[in-house]
Amino acid sequence: MELDTRNPAQAVLFLEAAEPYELGWPPQLPVPTMYPVYIRGQAYLAGRNGSAAAKDFQKFLDHRGVVLNYPLGALARLLLARAYGAQAQSAQRADANAVRVKARAAYQDFLTLWKDADPDIPILKQAKAEYAKLQ
Repeated sequence: MELDTRNPAQAVLFLEAAEPYELGWPPQLPVPTMYPVYIRGQAYLAGRNGSAAAKDFQKFLDHRGVVLNYPLGALARLLLARAYGAQAQSAQRADANAVRVKARAAYQDFLTLWKDADPDIPILKQAKAEYAKLQ
């Protein structure tokens, strides 16, 4: 709700309570989702904190055995690329170039994962356009 009202700092604050449990498995779902991590990463992105967002989305890659094939794991790759892009915009010149390289690699990772997807899926089209801007 806080993200919908454009209050990302409050969203991050509320999600602190879930941090000790973010790798847990909710009993009502067939797989763990890491949903609080995903939402917190989005809140950091909305607040233009690319570095913090990247740390959260990187957790999906670091804990692939937790997320398994849940869709947030795939989407986190795209959001990791976006987080690096946001981080590059606020970084100094030398650091920005290094972060742009990470962003390109994350976009390539996402696009490779989705290489067989329907090319008309809006999020895939958007990811390809964002990746092209980084070139």
